[in-house]
Amino acid sequence: MMLAPTLGTLAVVGVLRRRPGTLRFTGVTSERGVRSWLPWAVLAWLGPIVLVGLSLVLGAAVGVFHADLVSFSAFREVLGGRSAIPVQTLVLIQIAEVLVVGWINVIPALAEEWGGVAGCCRWGAGPRSCWSGSYGARADRAARLQLPARTGPAAGAADGRLLRRDGSLLGWLRLRSDSVWPCAIGHGFVNAAAGLPIVLAAAGHPIDNATTGLPGWTGWVVMELALGVAALVPRQTVLTGR
Repeated sequence: MMLAPTLGTLAVVGVLRRRPGTLRFTGVTSERGVRSWLPWAVLAWLGPIVLVGLSLVLGAAVGVFHADLVSFSAFREVLGGRSAIPVQTLVLIQIAEVLVVGWINVIPALAEEWGGVAGCCRWGAGPRSCWSGSYGARADRAARLQLPARTGPAAGAADGRLLRRDGSLLGWLRLRSDSVWPCAIGHGFVNAAAGLPIVLAAAGHPIDNATTGLPGWTGWVVMELALGVAALVPRQTVLTGR
């Protein structure tokens, strides 16, 4: 499913248009080299974890997320008390794994992001971000419809709101970095960080995706604020497509 957008990009840019320099045109390679987008890659690597953390802080502040940062009781229940390793150590391992395992997600995420944001970077900055967000909402929603637990109007609305904001941030990374790789890295680590709420939650308080984490409204608020901060970054670094 995630490979389909890349196949579309290859068909349009590589076959129908027969354009030379397809990899450069679609952001897989950069005129200024890898070093030019490495800072953006670091932001894409750590940013999703920060956004998830801030959404949980907001959720705890308004009472929709109940954290247990001492005994990690919800995570202990998930483990079933079968581990001889202290749960606090396992929590640290889980958080460290997010920073590493997310890289495994980058290649499949690249297939989707390359297809999603590759060709849209010839437009104006506003339309490009809107396209990226709307594209993500539709493409991921098509995949999630295959999962029974994620169907229905409420799930569709939640996914759409999340993916429009998430996709807009990833599109912004594409514009500022002149590369599709930070988008793929950000996408991969958004997926990797999705399980952090259960690691930090208190037992006896079910996690509601409508309110908690990036899929919930607390995540939407945090991502809207992130988009506001992104809008303040000097425009000189935005691609013009010329």
